[in-house]
Amino acid sequence: MPSHLKLEELVQDSRVHRRIYLEQEIFDLEMERIFESNWVFVGHESEVAETGDYKTVPIGTQPAIMTRDEHGDIHLLMNRCMHRGSTICQEHRGNSSAFRCWYHGWTYNNKGDLIGVPYADGYGSTFDRSKFSLIKAARVESYRGLVFASLSPDVERLTDYLANAKHYIDLFMDLSPAGEVEARSGVHKYGYDGNWKFQMENGVDGYHPNFVHQAFFETQGKGLGRKVMQLFTGNSDFESKDLGNGHAILDMAPKHRSGKGPVSNLLRGATSQASSDAYVSDMTRRYGEVRTAQIFAASNVNLAIFPNLLIIGVQLRMTIPVRAKRTDVHLLPTTLKGVPDEINVARLRAHEAFYGSAGGGAPDDVEMFNRCSDGLRVKGAEWLELSRGIERERAADDGIMVGHITDETPQRAFYRRWKALMCGIVAESQSQQTKALRVARTV
Repeated sequence: MPSHLKLEELVQDSRVHRRIYLEQEIFDLEMERIFESNWVFVGHESEVAETGDYKTVPIGTQPAIMTRDEHGDIHLLMNRCMHRGSTICQEHRGNSSAFRCWYHGWTYNNKGDLIGVPYADGYGSTFDRSKFSLIKAARVESYRGLVFASLSPDVERLTDYLANAKHYIDLFMDLSPAGEVEARSGVHKYGYDGNWKFQMENGVDGYHPNFVHQAFFETQGKGLGRKVMQLFTGNSDFESKDLGNGHAILDMAPKHRSGKGPVSNLLRGATSQASSDAYVSDMTRRYGEVRTAQIFAASNVNLAIFPNLLIIGVQLRMTIPVRAKRTDVHLLPTTLKGVPDEINVARLRAHEAFYGSAGGGAPDDVEMFNRCSDGLRVKGAEWLELSRGIERERAADDGIMVGHITDETPQRAFYRRWKALMCGIVAESQSQQTKALRVARTV
């Protein structure tokens, strides 16, 4: 296949070209047309819970600081002194009412205003400090504690952008009888020598677990291990879904629920009966039996929010592009407000066992990303196949595209959005996209 393919030709309905993972020029365009022009996940409100709290976070490859001011407002400040360009904050997180550049001492408050200039008389009487405030993200909004920022003022409202994904975010947050989670239990960090899109594809890939994670499942014992592996077989009745706007999910909620529903899998064998009973009682008191059953049944999901957030297990996973062939990943395990401590301890231990730096799952995935990066250096095999399940994909009444859990429906959803943003294609509503796909596949 010739290497002079145009950008819009690199992503097709059922395959993508290897160049999108390898070329720095394409990566640079992604930073401009996706990460600098779109909503990007930057953190959770609980990470900056108190006045003066801050954390450093990238927006694409640009360094930024998420702060909370004395009025309780959250800001996204670009981490760049307006004097000579030095970063003004080096710590990953902390608490401060001001940031002082160590190069020449210029100082800014946590709203980004320039409040201190050493030896200011040297600038003369016409120097206007207000013209040297830190650059701020054009838009900052949150949904259920998830904070998103955009460097472009022209993005749609966050709730419209999240669209069908809001239902699954709500289920995740409502595992707390208080309706809130916290992300204050530290962070797992890892990186790999490969493209950022590998992580986003893999987070909602139901085809790989029984192969990549086979060894871990086998160590869980025949009963539990086989039960987990049955989720990802051809006989499974679980689904993958294209939720619109590039968002997607592996939906492992049982299709037929009883009125009372199951207790969350997290509780079985991991907590005392007293803690489990107290948790279920508090949930039922808050939500009622039917909603509680729905929450517990749907709690085991892998949700991707385009372009850089994955909600998997108990964690918020942030994918951080560094360059075309380098990616960092931060995992924020969450705890539930209003539950017995034993419940949250069980959540964290389960997270560590599979997703922690020395866990049974994360190293497996990273190894696959590294192998893909090596394999894509082969020339002559130019395309990566994403056609699994395309003929059995169906449209739901709400405009969501539904596939089998092992199908590549989520990956096709991701790349439709990628192509639209990269090529400046006017976005259609999810219902319009679904109708067009239905027509195209019946012709």
